[in-house]
Amino acid sequence: MHWLKLPEPHQNIELAFRDLASARIWLAEQPQAQAQHMLPTICRQIDAIDGAGLPAQLAIDLLNLLRSAAVPSQAAVESRYFRKALPMPEDDVRTFETAQQLWLSLGIAYLRLAPHFPPTEKLLPLNRAACAIRMAEYCHFQAARECPPLLDQLLFGILAQAESSRVLRLPLADPDFPHLGEANIAGHLAWAFLLRLIDPYRLSAAQLTVANRAISRWRELAPFQSMPDDDPRAHSVDLQPLFGAPLPEGLPRWLEVRKVERKIEQRIAALQDGESPESLKLGRELSGAACIRLLREIESSLESSQPRRSSEAGDIELAFGLDNAYAILTGEFLRSAALDTGSAALAHQRIAMFGFDRLSSMPTAVKKLNVPSEQWSLSNGWARRQASGERRLSPSLVTAQPGDTPRVGVLLGLLTDATGSLYARLNWYDGHLEGVRLPGDVQRRQAELPGLLLDDGERLSLIAPVNANLRLDTPLTVQGKAAYALRLQEVVERGADFVRYAITLT
Repeated sequence: MHWLKLPEPHQNIELAFRDLASARIWLAEQPQAQAQHMLPTICRQIDAIDGAGLPAQLAIDLLNLLRSAAVPSQAAVESRYFRKALPMPEDDVRTFETAQQLWLSLGIAYLRLAPHFPPTEKLLPLNRAACAIRMAEYCHFQAARECPPLLDQLLFGILAQAESSRVLRLPLADPDFPHLGEANIAGHLAWAFLLRLIDPYRLSAAQLTVANRAISRWRELAPFQSMPDDDPRAHSVDLQPLFGAPLPEGLPRWLEVRKVERKIEQRIAALQDGESPESLKLGRELSGAACIRLLREIESSLESSQPRRSSEAGDIELAFGLDNAYAILTGEFLRSAALDTGSAALAHQRIAMFGFDRLSSMPTAVKKLNVPSEQWSLSNGWARRQASGERRLSPSLVTAQPGDTPRVGVLLGLLTDATGSLYARLNWYDGHLEGVRLPGDVQRRQAELPGLLLDDGERLSLIAPVNANLRLDTPLTVQGKAAYALRLQEVVERGADFVRYAITLT
């Protein structure tokens, strides 16, 4: 397997132990409850084992011991980097880097040891390597951090070794992840590749958790094949684009996903019949309707793994959020919070003296709309921005005004590269948009909120803030160029700062 070049091992790190007994003593002396200390300490010793030239079986035993100690520490810190607003604070970035480096170092160490065993004994090191590299990639998805090509190449390298050694589909229990049962190497690899194929960066934190859980259960339903299946009901996905170069000869190139799609269809049908996500092993993070939307998105991604890319290029000014979208479309801002006591008193004084409550209402006042925006650059289907500036989450509502016609859309799949720069895709809404005012909540002292009515020619929808406290199938009147009486039918899209509802006018 000359095409896979593993990183050189670290040979200048002192090993803190020489056998299992001394390793256990060393571990017992570490502050087990301090995950932020344990992870880098264990990672350093994994690198030390990788470069120490120990007997292969001893090295495997030591790696297994450190792996068991690292799993709870890694689970304890993942909330520090799991879909935080980008760019993340430096402390959270360091936590992510430590977590993913631990899994990467562990995977490389196991993979480097595999050739030292006869084919029948490669099962454990290759199984553990597959699990570790899959976990390293998942850290990147959790942190919305660009995944380096090395990780996919390592997965293909494990696939090649396991296939040639005929251990690809042999089951192996994993005491560190008992919920996986007896997992095989093919399952770990299919799990990793399926997550890559559905573009996990565009998913919210809850969606990613549910998608990862579902795919983990279906991982062994997607076999690797050297040729696409000729059955008309089959659906073979080409893995070549993930490798980034022509696949080495003899390496399985296709992943057959028809059985996975069938599982998705069965879950959607069951949810539509009223079964709960929890009863279907999808968890509690999403409602039934949200799970249906997610499963349909996953199915759509498997049907077309290459997203449509825009050909736009150049700089673009993006304004974020519904407040700014409403202001750009209507020419004025809508105050989204109730007046405090001081401002209310001032308004009464203005009415008494001048007959209006805002200075901008004076006949001589000049209106100037100053909408805060950020400059992004468009290239090759991506919008990019430097690390400096406001921290952002996706999916988020954005508005651009390149001329006389504003465009409103969604910033999707936001992630950062190794330098911390942000990039994402832009999905613009087609159709007519109108800024409207949503009724406030008197009990919560909430004033009117901004919203958008969208008519895309196929359906009417309302885009509202996430804090609008709207209910489905309940009459609602909004004020725009006219008063519109409508009823919310279903949620069709949910972002970090907005919800889009399908509506009917009443």
